[in-house]
Order: sequence, then structure tokens, then C-alpha cells
Amino acid sequence: MPGVQGTDAPMYCSQQINIPPDLPDILKQFTKAAIRTQPKDVLQWSAAYFHALATGETPPVKERLEMPTATQKTDTGLTPGLLAVLNRQLGPKKMISQGELEKKWKDNCLPQEQLDNLLSVGSFGNELEWLKFFALACSSLSGNITQAMKVICEVLTKDPEGGAARIPYPLFQDLYTYLAQIDGEISEEQIQSVYEYLQYHVDNQEGMVMPRNFLSKDCPSLGS
Repeated sequence: MPGVQGTDAPMYCSQQINIPPDLPDILKQFTKAAIRTQPKDVLQWSAAYFHALATGETPPVKERLEMPTATQKTDTGLTPGLLAVLNRQLGPKKMISQGELEKKWKDNCLPQEQLDNLLSVGSFGNELEWLKFFALACSSLSGNITQAMKVICEVLTKDPEGGAARIPYPLFQDLYTYLAQIDGEISEEQIQSVYEYLQYHVDNQEGMVMPRNFLSKDCPSLGS
């Protein structure tokens, strides 16, 4: 009869459907990750997320929901949270290929034009030092070198969220010197005056520097 299933059609009831025991937790964690990360392209991000889980890699997931700040350039798609994700994914390798960077950039749904511009400004080749690219991305996000160094400290610190955001002083010097050279208008004398001021604090902070030190009104300007 029309509308009636044939006798050979399979019949299912709830007792016959086996739900994989891990599925509910996987879907729960995926949903929480998507809400925290707020990807612009959910399908593209989802593919990258599950591929990372399947291969044991770091998934493109923010640690927490992120709100834009007053100094953030929202038109690029970059945020401190996404830079932190990229740092967790690529930072352990120190040196990375441009292909690896492009893949992770795409996985995080970031605009290709912004990546191309950063690669051009930094004159990076097929192999690049991750921390220097990271510093340049922080500068692009922040708009000035002082705020860029603040973001660098906040992302690279091992302090808990809301803490002092300390990083080793040699790391600060390496990345600040690099950004100053890219800027091209910050003199060597100005760089040295910043270091001379910070040295007192570093000596009393077990070789560490924090944003509070260089954001002080007494600190010489980091920028031009």
C-alpha cells in the first residue's frame, strides 16, 4: 500500500541504536570550544579542530571567550587570543616553514591578505623564526610598539591570567630590538635608554620584566 514500508525495510527502536560512549563528551567539548573561539568559518574551523584531535596536535581553540579591547584593530581578524592559539601550535617548533604557518593561519580563519602583508613587512623566507613573526603580528594588532610588547608579555608569560605577565629579560630585549629595527625610526640611543631604565627592575625581579615596568611614566618611550 502507498505510504506503508515494505516488510523488508529495517525497523529501529531506541534499544537497537548504539551510541558510541565517547560521542556525547566529544560533542560537548567541541561545542564549548566553538563558543569560546567564535570562528568566522565554523565548517573550516571544525575540520581543523577534529583533524588536530585525530592527529594529536594542538587544536585551534581559545582558552576563553574574548572581547575586543579599545586598542585592538578588529578589521584584521587578529586578536591576542588567536595569537595565543598560534603560539601554542607553532611556538614549540622555534623555526617553522611558511607552509606550516599558512595552514595554521587558515585553520584559525584568519585573512590571507593580513598574513601576506606580515610576511612582506618582515621579509620572511620559506623558513622563519616563529617568535619574530609573532612579535610582528603583535605589533600589527596593537598599532604601536609599546602595546605590542605588552601583548607579547601577556601571551608568552607563564604567570596565571591577571598576574604580572613576566617574561625573561633577554626575550624582551630580543623581540623589542627586532621590532625597533623593523620600525626604522627608533635610534640605538633610545633603545639603550630603555634597557638602562629597565635593568634596575630586572635586577630586583630575578631577571624578569613585566608590562608595569615599561608602562611606567618614568620609563623612556619605547616607540618613536
